[in-house]
Amino acid sequence: MSIRFTSTARRGMVAMAVAAGLALGVAGCGSGGDDNKKPDTPASASKSSGSDPSAQEGQSETPLAELTGTDGLLLQITSADRDSGGFVTVNGVLKNDGDKMLVIPSALRGDETEILQHGTSLGGATLVDSKGKKRYYVLRDTDGRPLTTTGLTTIKAGGTVAVFMQFPAPPSTTTEVSFELPTFPVATIKISG
Repeated sequence: MSIRFTSTARRGMVAMAVAAGLALGVAGCGSGGDDNKKPDTPASASKSSGSDPSAQEGQSETPLAELTGTDGLLLQITSADRDSGGFVTVNGVLKNDGDKMLVIPSALRGDETEILQHGTSLGGATLVDSKGKKRYYVLRDTDGRPLTTTGLTTIKAGGTVAVFMQFPAPPSTTTEVSFELPTFPVATIKISG
């Protein structure tokens, strides 16, 4: 009798531990968590990325560029950092300068079929090295998800959303590139690092 009770109790404890683990995993995948964090490595894209603008390391107080899009949407590019892995990460802040809720334009994701499959993003962004005559597109993970902030829907009036985009790095001799994102004017930004 005690062996049966112990075995049953052990199975119950294992089932409860598995259920608790699944509940924590599901809670961690929710939209209210830290979905707005930049991936640690280029190969690990998340559903939604970026980080709190006040927590971005190496971010200068003066933006590298400030671009005005449609309906009062403003993009401030705060940094463009080259890392040793051969990538450039562009960080910024999307701001709604209007007085009403703003729907993020779907045009920001570009028109590439592979990126369109993964919802709203900044997948339409490119860096252009005019001296090297080369265009760099947002990187993608092995499932085709763009390595950029995704899941953007709306921004309340006066609200901001931290965003990021990762690109292959141009040659180290290239320190200035043109940043292009649909619905925004072209801006020249400096790459640091």
